[in-house]
Amino acid sequence: MTPGPLSGRRVVVTRPRSQSGSLVELLEEAGAEAVLVPVISIEDPADGGSALRRGLAGLVSGDWLVVTSPNGAARVGAATAARPLADGVNVAAIGPATSREAELLGLQIDLVPRRAIAEGLLEVFPDPPATGSRVMLARAETARDVLPTVLTDRGWEVDDVAAYRTVSVEVDDAAGVACRQSDVVIFSSSSTVTSLIEAIGIEGLPPLVVSIGPATSATARDLGVDVAIEATVHTASGAVAALIDHLSVR
Repeated sequence: MTPGPLSGRRVVVTRPRSQSGSLVELLEEAGAEAVLVPVISIEDPADGGSALRRGLAGLVSGDWLVVTSPNGAARVGAATAARPLADGVNVAAIGPATSREAELLGLQIDLVPRRAIAEGLLEVFPDPPATGSRVMLARAETARDVLPTVLTDRGWEVDDVAAYRTVSVEVDDAAGVACRQSDVVIFSSSSTVTSLIEAIGIEGLPPLVVSIGPATSATARDLGVDVAIEATVHTASGAVAALIDHLSVR
């Protein structure tokens, strides 16, 4: 069998175990050994999702719903399966992975920015109508404030709702050793960065750090991590492709 472009590489995957399958598959297809070190779990928000359900039920024609991650899309999809959105509600998804998850769950997506970050959405998001309208953000319980701040400044009425929360999980000694003995770590979100560094420190990271996108890179660099590779396409396949390109150039 012909060796893959990542043959001989040990790559740490930090995603929740239940969401790591596609990334592991891509890595193994490229010849890498995927080292599973899940550092976060995705759980319901503190209120059990009542604010999310209430907010979705209150959206009317002309309002916008913004989902910022596949996890948020999954929570919205579950809520709207029981009570669909009102006709005329616009839906924006940040990034192709979020858009795919939302569409699989029955949401019709009206806007996907070219850049899969909050700033990318703000570049293409419309101004509010003269009569006023509302934007509901369905996202993590703890998230950057750039979206609600800028949208409010533009004149939108913003409802910032916790659709889910990320919770750090314990990284045991064996997982810490596995990280130190690996070649690469792929960070798929800011929360995976902070959780892994809190658990094992910067000195415990593999020598090569891959980030799925600019927001994740910014968090890592703020914590003193040297991000060698940032995916141009902010998906699992984009991260793997960026890693392969980086190693082929070297």
